[in-house]
Amino acid sequence: MRWMIAFLLSVSLPSVAEDLFVATALTAERSFTAGIEGPAVDAAGNIYAVNFGRQQTIGIVSPLGEAREFALLPGVSVPNGLRFDRAGTLYVADYVGHNIFRIAPGDATPQLYTHDARMTQPNDLAITVDGVLYASDPDWERNTGRVWRIARDGKVALAADGLGTANGIDVSPDGHTLYVNESVQRNIWAFTIGADGALSDKRLLHRFEDFGMDGMRVDVDGNLYVSRFGKGTVVKLAPDGKLLQEVRLPGDRPSNLCFGGPDGRTVYVTEVEHQQLVQFRVDRPGLEWQRIQGQK
Repeated sequence: MRWMIAFLLSVSLPSVAEDLFVATALTAERSFTAGIEGPAVDAAGNIYAVNFGRQQTIGIVSPLGEAREFALLPGVSVPNGLRFDRAGTLYVADYVGHNIFRIAPGDATPQLYTHDARMTQPNDLAITVDGVLYASDPDWERNTGRVWRIARDGKVALAADGLGTANGIDVSPDGHTLYVNESVQRNIWAFTIGADGALSDKRLLHRFEDFGMDGMRVDVDGNLYVSRFGKGTVVKLAPDGKLLQEVRLPGDRPSNLCFGGPDGRTVYVTEVEHQQLVQFRVDRPGLEWQRIQGQK
């Protein structure tokens, strides 16, 4: 009788085990251009990534990998980094036109949020809990970069200068630290965010000895996920910079990443070599996902 009970339990109870930190493809190869970037997840779980099928577009992908064109930027504008705020507004960095666009919930028409000719090419975006944006701004020709702060009224102010090729960027869960990486110099810097949004106390969090970096995101515990462009991995760093995990991807050129899935524990990565989205499961939810779901 005892073996019968054990057998019935084994076939009737679902397994809760899952493979963590194992990457698989979500979309078909070449469904995006080599400019695939972004990405961001809305409250319904859809993934948005840029340059779907052709340049200047934003694609929308279901959690099952079904993809279609969502929006088209005007003129010669080309999207790069994407971010949702807690109300569901999508912000888009346009690295060609020196613009930040926004797309209202339930709409698909990009509206100009701010334009500033001082920006070389706004690249990735970070957003605070109260909706203030920080934009990384690399100058690839000079191997330099800056960070801009964009207030909720769209006003742009220089937040940090004298950086290398500033690229990936995110804010810690407590809102007190801004992380910025330099792709060419392979440094990740931490800045203290003041009450007025100003940045100070620049300090080195981590430096890699090889390969580049691109996008970054934090999880709810403040761990930092970083795409290693050229190496084909995503690394997980502790808040103190210690390397915790490295995930091998099916492609050597991951550009950016975000958290989503039913519980916020799926990481979606834009991968340039195969021009597709890939995904892997992790142990803790992403911060941005948690905030968007909280608003919902």
